Amino acid sequence: MSMESAKARKFDGGVHPHDMKSLSSSKAVQTVPLLEKYNVSLAQNIGAPPRPIVKKGDLVRKYQQIAEPGGFVSAPIHSPTSGSVADISEIPGPFGVPCPCVVIAADGKDEALSPFSPMNWESEEPDKLKERIGQAGIVGMGGAAFPTLVKLSPPPDKKIDTLILNGAECEPYLTADHRLMLENPDAIMTGALILAKVLGVKRIFVGIEQNKPDAIEKLSALSGKYGIGVSGLRVMYPQGAEKQLIYALTGRKVPAGALPMDVGCVVQNVATAAAVKEAVCDGIPLVERITTVTGGPIKNPGNWRFRIGTPVAKAIELAGGVSSDPLKIILGGPMMGVSIYSLDVTVAKNGSGILLMGASEISQYISDPCIRCGKCIDVCPMSLMAGPISVMVESERFDLAEAEHAMDCIECGTCAFACPAKRPLVQHLKRAKFEINALRRKKR
Repeated sequence: MSMESAKARKFDGGVHPHDMKSLSSSKAVQTVPLLEKYNVSLAQNIGAPPRPIVKKGDLVRKYQQIAEPGGFVSAPIHSPTSGSVADISEIPGPFGVPCPCVVIAADGKDEALSPFSPMNWESEEPDKLKERIGQAGIVGMGGAAFPTLVKLSPPPDKKIDTLILNGAECEPYLTADHRLMLENPDAIMTGALILAKVLGVKRIFVGIEQNKPDAIEKLSALSGKYGIGVSGLRVMYPQGAEKQLIYALTGRKVPAGALPMDVGCVVQNVATAAAVKEAVCDGIPLVERITTVTGGPIKNPGNWRFRIGTPVAKAIELAGGVSSDPLKIILGGPMMGVSIYSLDVTVAKNGSGILLMGASEISQYISDPCIRCGKCIDVCPMSLMAGPISVMVESERFDLAEAEHAMDCIECGTCAFACPAKRPLVQHLKRAKFEINALRRKKR
């Protein structure tokens, strides 16, 4: 399809928050010096948490597997450096719940094990490529942390004909994917071809918001070489959400309660594609990722290639520290990120950003009752009635919330962003989904 048609197509709803990307978008990715210790969380994927296969006192090398999948929807974890297992303990998790972790005390040598042999993806069987992607512990690096192996294993009755790479990076402040597209575009395009071969598809698109013209130009220059379409997209949050991205690029609407595979599509983040290239072509498992450290209080906002297990405190230190006290520290972006309570939370495979927000960037308020203005409905990309559902949640009528399709919420935060009464709408929708799932489990 043409770039022009992708530009013209607009999903329902959406908002225009100030993108604040200029703080770090021009900053090249920096490599972080080796740390003395890494607290490698065992909660780095959606689904069953991995199980440690090492014990305290064991010697490990970089890339060595230290945890095995806890089920099909799970992913292995590998050591970010060489050293010894100092402990298997717990660290603060991003959601306020302690997470099990493997503490690696670095020996300073950074000696690497070669767990996998490089593969010639063009001559390799698709099943072998998929197996390698699973062995390398790759998950969705745009934030979802869904094991990539599972996404590449649709049921036989789901006929996939289109692969979409998400380069929208529509969250304000974040620029990690932008820098990756500028600095390593060939890895992204090669990874896309590997993913397409696994899925057995020929049609591949990369969607990038138009506020990244240099990235569009960079990948478009490679479009002919790789046979991959590159489309500039309207700047409209949440353009990077799967269902909205699919509509923008293909015109297909994913029905309520359905998945992208139900309309023949699979969506992967550009960083995930680059990790797939490294796993297959270079034999390197996923142990590091590009993360944006930014926000008003940060002295030197930028993008760093962190190893998993790097504490947020160390990331802030590497960014020059702070010039003023932050009021909030967020993993991810301001719309869908998670506010953390401890600087001991660590960088994980899906950690695209560490955002510090000061007094000038945060509004302190007390929410008011719903005024029935309908603005939340106007901006919702899923056409939900967030305001009325919010009232149902306050009344603990989760049965009514379910009837109003609360489970279709993608938790993008557009409703809360637009609400003049400053109601915690996205938090209410999140609670509704949790309570509905709990009720469903009781009925089984």
